Amino acid sequence: MIDTASIPEGPVELRAGSERLARFCREVLAAAGADAASAEAAARAMLHGSRLGVDSHGVRLLPHYAAAIAGGRVNGRPAMRLVREWGAVATLDADDGHGALAAYTAMDHAVRIAEAMGIGAVAITRSSHFGPAGAYALAAAEQGMLGLATCNADSLVRLHDGAARFHGTNPIACAMPVAGEEPWLLDMATSAIPYNRVKLYRSLGRELPEGVASTVAGEDTVDASRAEMLAPLGGAFGYKGAGLAGLAEIFSAVLTGAGLSFELQPMNDPDMSRPRGLGAFVMALRPDAFIEGDKVAARMRRYRDALRASPARPGGRVMAPGDREWDEAHRRDRLGIPLDPDTVAAFRSLAERYAVNLPF
Repeated sequence: MIDTASIPEGPVELRAGSERLARFCREVLAAAGADAASAEAAARAMLHGSRLGVDSHGVRLLPHYAAAIAGGRVNGRPAMRLVREWGAVATLDADDGHGALAAYTAMDHAVRIAEAMGIGAVAITRSSHFGPAGAYALAAAEQGMLGLATCNADSLVRLHDGAARFHGTNPIACAMPVAGEEPWLLDMATSAIPYNRVKLYRSLGRELPEGVASTVAGEDTVDASRAEMLAPLGGAFGYKGAGLAGLAEIFSAVLTGAGLSFELQPMNDPDMSRPRGLGAFVMALRPDAFIEGDKVAARMRRYRDALRASPARPGGRVMAPGDREWDEAHRRDRLGIPLDPDTVAAFRSLAERYAVNLPF
């Protein structure tokens, strides 16, 4: 579960409705050179992030995505195809297309395989920036499956007791349907925070929490402008986060043949002409392949109800993975999605460059 409670919302320059934002994202990406499927997938993933309070992986990514497509780093009109199929597993060649289109496409294949075989796993190669991993796990849950999604990324995270970048933020996400309610949804970076959170804090002019980022020399810092690398999840027990990052690395790079984190072109490299060749991995499990479907549904509901009812310490609230995000989504559906000043300025520039109407 992403700790959205720790994300400061202000200063918020303005708010915009999700439909208007999605329209703006699609039109900008199309003007930058994306086909309809790529623009739709990227907008869908970004709006997932922005609705659920994962602002670091929401619509603030639009300027980067538009630049990557216009510059040729991301193929705006890819011909994605399965290049290997063997039983319940497959490999998707994403043709250097947008990472969201690759992940949604791969998950659709995984669900199709799982419907017939109980499990479907698809490795993704020649992809690009993944965006919010939870969006793709959720895509499986929305089709009645237990979904898992992970990817690696360029090196930003030091190892436990390390003083150099090694792993990427390497997110892991899992979603499970819950009858009559929103799915159970875990979406976590294996770093203490994602790097886009550092960029968000810079924009907001806020200090970082203690122990989540380091200077170039590996010294802890709360100054977002001095943060050059991230700490692994776990604080004093960061070997756990580093180990989980390695798990994501194995699934996303070792199994796919994609670059290891320390071999990848940095996301923020100004060269937008060269594809990055990222890897990823998605899996779908059919719950009723293991025991009767009604038993799975009853036990999952019982589990989440018991979790929420567990006693909380004074001033606290016990939540299941996803509860905070779904609460935030409902709030933002009412009030609009907050946009920070940097994002508003970037949107104004994009609207002028591509002759697209602003969403606010």
